[in-house]
Amino acid sequence: MKLPSLANIKKELQHLSDEELVDLLMETAKFTKDNKQFLYFKVFGRENPQFFQEMVEEELSESFEAANMDHAYFAKKSAQAIRRKLNKYLKFTKDKTIQLELIAYFCKGLISYKYLDFDHQVIHNLYELQVSKIQKLFSTLHPDLQFDYYSLVEELESYSK
Repeated sequence: MKLPSLANIKKELQHLSDEELVDLLMETAKFTKDNKQFLYFKVFGRENPQFFQEMVEEELSESFEAANMDHAYFAKKSAQAIRRKLNKYLKFTKDKTIQLELIAYFCKGLISYKYLDFDHQVIHNLYELQVSKIQKLFSTLHPDLQFDYYSLVEELESYSK
C-alpha cells in the first residue's frame, strides 16, 4: 500500500468539518503515547512555550535520579536511554533556543550525576555528540541570543576532552 503525500492529506483535511477534525485528532492521539504527548504539548503549550521545556526537564531529571549508576555499563545504558527520550522530545519543538537549552540540560545532568567520572568512551562520545549539537544550534541563533548563550556553550565545552 502506497501512502499519499502530506500535501494530499492536507488537502483532504481542509474539506473536513471542525467536529470531524477533533474526532480524527482524538483517534490519532489514542494510537501511541507519543501522539498523545505531542498533542498535549501543542494544545496546552501554545500560550506558554516554557511549559514544554519545564515538563521535559522534569522528566529528564526523574530519569537521571532513577538511573542505575552501580557500574559503568549500567550508567552507559541509562545515559543512552535518557538521550533517546531527549531526542524524542526535541522532535516536538522547532524552537532552536528550547532545543539548545534541553540539550544543555542533558549535558549538565551527565556532569552533575557524575556520568563522565566513569571514564567510559561511549558516555564521553555521547556527551561530545550533544555538545556538537549545541554548537550547531548556537551557530544558527541570532547574534543577540548567541551572546546570551555563549557562557553556557563555553562551560559545556570545557568538560569535553
